[in-house]
Amino acid sequence: MHEDFERCVRAVQAKDARFDGWFYTAVLTTKIYCRPSCPVVPPKPRNMSFYPSAAAAQQAGFRACKRCRPDASPGSPLWNERADLVARAMRLIADGVVDTEGVRGLAARLGYSVRQVERQVFAELGAGPLSLARAQRAQTARTLIETTALPMTELALAAGFGSIRTFNDTVREVFALSPTELRQRAKGTPSAAAGALVLRLPYRKPLCPDNLFGHLVATGVPGVEEWRDGAYRRTLRLPHGHGVVALRPEDGHIACRLTLADLRDLPAATSRCRRLLDLDADPVAVDDQLATDPLLAPLVAAAPGRRVPRTVDGAEFAVRAVLGQQVSTAAARTHAARLVVAHGEPVDDPEGGLTHLFPSPSALASLDPETLAMPRSRRRTLLALVSALTDGLDLGAGSDWTATRAALGALPGFGPWTVESIAMRALGDPDAFLPTDLGIKYAAETLGLGGQAAVVARSAAWRPWRAYATQHLWATGDHAINRMPAA
Repeated sequence: MHEDFERCVRAVQAKDARFDGWFYTAVLTTKIYCRPSCPVVPPKPRNMSFYPSAAAAQQAGFRACKRCRPDASPGSPLWNERADLVARAMRLIADGVVDTEGVRGLAARLGYSVRQVERQVFAELGAGPLSLARAQRAQTARTLIETTALPMTELALAAGFGSIRTFNDTVREVFALSPTELRQRAKGTPSAAAGALVLRLPYRKPLCPDNLFGHLVATGVPGVEEWRDGAYRRTLRLPHGHGVVALRPEDGHIACRLTLADLRDLPAATSRCRRLLDLDADPVAVDDQLATDPLLAPLVAAAPGRRVPRTVDGAEFAVRAVLGQQVSTAAARTHAARLVVAHGEPVDDPEGGLTHLFPSPSALASLDPETLAMPRSRRRTLLALVSALTDGLDLGAGSDWTATRAALGALPGFGPWTVESIAMRALGDPDAFLPTDLGIKYAAETLGLGGQAAVVARSAAWRPWRAYATQHLWATGDHAINRMPAA
């Protein structure tokens, strides 16, 4: 989009927040870059230049605007809509892979050479993986500076910088302020406890929280997830330790309170929470297309901005999907809770009732199938999945959707419902669709969509947003997953 000069100018002049994260406006006279919705008077078009990423603008010598904070805008929805190399790379960079494994580790996960990854990412983003990771470290540093009382030396290490000098130079270059000046300008009181952070996770309006939080709470596993004081809380397994997050819907943002065992996990934790709540979606584009179907249009009008509830851990969701095959939601939660108690890693949660991390595939590898209160065929399915996960089946942010679907479909007991459920919520494919789902069948009958073949044929017009259409169809039934829990 950044190459369409006239369209970008119109978006900036209209201060259109829908384009925040799609591109960045650099002002040639001030050497500042902004988000399209920046509240200041727009510059003259001849003084505008546009970049596809904050990293590209920084690399070109522009610093972040102090008013609109473009580095904190919602991410581009492109990276969650696509499954090509660049999109997969961007999801992995957001998850902190470059900081923990370097560009070589990123390339290895993607199955390409370092040169190929760097060339394709630069061609589309105007910056390479290292520059993109550097921009993310700068944003992490700013968050820690403004929300904690950590000494700057500790903070630099937590943000991923190799030295205090690099930390200071980067912060000055990106924000035109020293770390100390940034902290002095910050509003609010820093978190008192080390590792306790209060953040705002922005999103593009509108957002319908009903199915989003209703689904997460209705299917929540005791000990791992809970609804407390108007917030969804859960434990997180992160690269350097564990975490606990509380997420509460607010106007224009999600209030996020994170308690981390290791502050180096802040980028990964933030990225996973955004993916969980589908916060980088473009709801206007989704709703506009779905509303062209006269049967879906009233549903979209009644609840604009529905998101797809996803997951913070693809392997965890896949295990839970198998446990939920052909049983009720309550039964699936019971099965999962037993696994958590028997094989999960205990955690301390002084603020609530969270007790464990969900068991990792390696922990489940020692599972005795005779202890599972389920049919023998489903035991075999679960053990086959655990074996595939321990052997390297990737259900993470950078997975190849087509290859992963094929790998899942080859496992015993994996039919279309299980594969598409994992594609929708673990892989994040916005076009995943479950025509065999009981809720979809009920919706089809209620709306007069016809049988399964007719629903599949009609859904072609909903592509590539069939996962979002699924949320609207499920909302035609009276189920807790469609409602916001009581505070």
